[in-house]
Parts: sequence; structure tokens; C-alpha cells
Amino acid sequence: MRKRKQPHRQSSAESPKTTVKSGGGGGQSPFSDHSRPTPEECISVRDDLLSLHGFPQEFMKYRNQRLKAKSQLEKFAKIEPLIDEGEADEKESVLDGLVKTILSQNTTELNSERAFASLKKAFPTWQDILEAESKYVEDAIRCGGLAPTKSSCIKNLLSFLLEKKGKLCMEYLRELSVEEVKAELSLLKGIGPKTVSCVLMFNLQHDDFPVDTHVFQIAKRMGWVPAVADVKTTYLHLNQRIPPELKFDLNCLLYTHGKVCRRCSNRKVGVKNKEAEDGGCPLLAYPEQCKVESEVQI
Repeated sequence: MRKRKQPHRQSSAESPKTTVKSGGGGGQSPFSDHSRPTPEECISVRDDLLSLHGFPQEFMKYRNQRLKAKSQLEKFAKIEPLIDEGEADEKESVLDGLVKTILSQNTTELNSERAFASLKKAFPTWQDILEAESKYVEDAIRCGGLAPTKSSCIKNLLSFLLEKKGKLCMEYLRELSVEEVKAELSLLKGIGPKTVSCVLMFNLQHDDFPVDTHVFQIAKRMGWVPAVADVKTTYLHLNQRIPPELKFDLNCLLYTHGKVCRRCSNRKVGVKNKEAEDGGCPLLAYPEQCKVESEVQI
């Protein structure tokens, strides 16, 4: 029988803190009597996934920006290898980050990156996109899927900015609180809670915890939320339970793990691969939802 993993404590020297701004994290948890995940468990899972995957390169520039904003790059240089200094200095604009997130909806990472690159190549400025006919914008982003819907969302966003702010720029969001950012972006059609949370975490350096399909499935399987939880309530609960300084690293690692682990993403595991899957996933050592609920009933 597999032994249940006991979360371990880690000293502050071992656990890099990436907090820049401390966000409230989505309001009160709808599962106030659900005591998981514990801070110790969050640290343990973070460390296990870090050992397995390393820190995902695709998110490294955002991590560096958070550390640099806190003047901690030198302090943590020995903990994680940093990417090139020049790349770390390139801060993505909030508008670029929001449009990238819109294009990432319901498609693969590769396709969304291609769609954004195609959009920028076809239209050198945001003003060009705003003035273009929708069909041309759709053509530019078609490789990312849902082109009509995403084109409409982007053009509505640009129209809103020009009408309300007088310019096609969203840097003003950097001066707002988490709740103010949520209120501002909630006015825009097609921009949901996950998109807002990604902008908060990646582009505004707030300690928010987005919940996508991968994070949601892992949280459910591990018993971090009750079986009745949906994506919205999972977001509210995890943002209350996960310590702010762990949110960024843990979110990036869970997302990455969910993409590659068939068991954690609820994809079918063939008989030949079952043993390899069981042995390769460190999260299998943690109590699952069904086990937690059984213990509560006893």
C-alpha cells in the first residue's frame, strides 16, 4: 500500500518568496470548513513539482520580473537559474498580456502564440486593429481558433479603451488594487474571471491564483476542494487557502504538470503505461478526494 505523503515544512531560506503585491484573492471561500490545502502541503507540492519539472521556462520571465520588482534577483540567483538579463528586462505591456490571454482561450499554447504573432505582424499598432474590418482581424488570428469571437472581444476592448481612457493603453491598471482591476475588466464582454486572474498574476504582479482546467482537475483529484466544487468556487477557495508568496510558483507548476500528466489531467491511461504513470507522478502520494471524504464519514 502506498504511504500517504506527509507535507513537510521548509525554511524561508529554502522557499523563495515571490510576493510583490498581496491581493485579497477572490473574496471569501465558499468552503470555509474545508481545511485543505494547508500551507505545509502547498510548500510540499511546490517542491515536489519543482524537483520533477524544474521551473517552467515559459513563465520564467514573469517570475524574474516579480523578483526584480522586489529587488530579490541576486538573493535567489542560486535557487533558480535565471534567463538572460535582457529578456528579464522586457516587461510585457498589460494590453499585450490581456490580448494574449484572450487568444489562449480554448486552444493550445502553440496556436495562441502563433495567433498573437500573426496579429502583430498583420497590424503594427492597436489603432490599426481597431480601424480594420473584423474579417481581416479574424483572418490574422484564425490559427488560434474561435476567430470571430476573439476578434470581437479584442475590438470591443480597444473601443472601450479609446472611449473611456482616450488612448489604447492599459498601464493605468498597475496603479489599481486587485478588486479595482476586477471591477474594471468585468465591464468588458468576453473577459472572464480566469483571464482577469492571469493578467493580475502575470502582468500586474499581484498574488492571485488563476484556475484553468489543469489546476481545477488536480485540485479536485487531490481533495483541495470538495467534490461539489466548480471552477468559480475552486478559484475562491484556493485563493483563500494558498499563501500569497506561494501562489505564482505553485500555479505555474500545477499548470505545467497538468499538461503532461495523464492521470492528473484525467486523460485515459493505457494498461501498458499505468505503472509508469503511477511511478512518475509525485502527486499520487497525496490523499485523493475519495479518501479524504471517506475519512470524514468514519
